[in-house]
Formats: sequence, structure tokens, C-alpha cells
Amino acid sequence: MAKKIIGTIKLQIMAGKATPAPPVGPALGQKGLNIMEFCKAFNAQTAGMPSDARIPVVITAFADKTFTFFLTKPPASYYLQKAAAIAKGSVAPGRTINGKITRDQLLEIAKEKMQDMNAYTPEAAVSMLEGTARSMGIEVTE
Repeated sequence: MAKKIIGTIKLQIMAGKATPAPPVGPALGQKGLNIMEFCKAFNAQTAGMPSDARIPVVITAFADKTFTFFLTKPPASYYLQKAAAIAKGSVAPGRTINGKITRDQLLEIAKEKMQDMNAYTPEAAVSMLEGTARSMGIEVTE
């Protein structure tokens, strides 16, 4: 018999840096889950990832106070910032350009993020990433 799900929690946590402090502690505490158990498991799974990456995690809480979680790749903005070598997106997208990125770099990012994106082909994923880059003030060049 399947366990009864009491809720799901979506968080973005720095790789290898989950602690009982907010936002992790309060979010898990509301469902009555073991916070330290989650922190240890999350930190163990993300130990090999870059420490500056925010990792999206979806936690499923069950009625017997147990949980499961799965990780996805960092957001597209993380990969775009790394490829364009910028610290953050533009404060005035469309008017100022923070960095430049090539289509080949976009294709590499699309291949990396393909499983997490809502696209069937790499070309469609590149198109989605172009829009994200434009909204961050990154110019896409050939």
C-alpha cells in the first residue's frame, strides 16, 4: 500500500550548504519532518556539485513523517552567468548589455538542462534559453 502524501515542498538550496536555518528548517518543520536527516542527505548528494550553484529540490512529505526528495539541475540563469562570465543579470534588460554568449554555448547549456526543460528538441531549448539570456541583459551572438 502506498504511503499517504501530506504535501510537497519546493526549495532552492546552495549545493552542500543545507542547514536547519531558514528556509530549510521552517519549511520542513511545518510538515514535522526530520530537518537534520534531510540536511545530511542533501549535503551528501550535492557534495560533488559547484558550491556556488543553487540546486532546486522537491521534497515529498508523507503522513508517517518520512520524506523523499529529488534534485534538478541549477537554473538556466546560473549556466548563462557562468558562460557569459558575469556576476548577475542586468538591472535594465533591453537597454544595457552585461555580457555576450554564442549560440554554441547556448546549445551546450541546452544539452545539459534538457531533462529539466519543457522542450522536445535542443533547438527549442536554445530558443527558450535565448529568451532567458535576453531578459538577463546577455547578448546572443553567432
